[in-house]
Amino acid sequence: MQLDIRNYYEVMLVEIMSEEGLLDELPEDYVADLACVTLNQLPVRYVHHLVDTYFYFDLNEQQAVRNEIYEALEKARAFLKSRLTANQDD
Repeated sequence: MQLDIRNYYEVMLVEIMSEEGLLDELPEDYVADLACVTLNQLPVRYVHHLVDTYFYFDLNEQQAVRNEIYEALEKARAFLKSRLTANQDD
């Protein structure tokens, strides 16, 4: 049996990264690292169907989640940038 469940934050992060053009601009491995570092800062919220999120979250809650993701994404970008800079200095 295969369950069709998703982490809502993961889905929203990919959507945001797409909107920001990051999926097209950055190498695939870097995008994967960026997504992992970002998601590790966020809570997990599993949903069965994405439409469930529209039923359970009002617009304010959806915007709050997006804001959380944007904040975590910026921290992840800074973290990865600092790691790349440190590795180049070695």
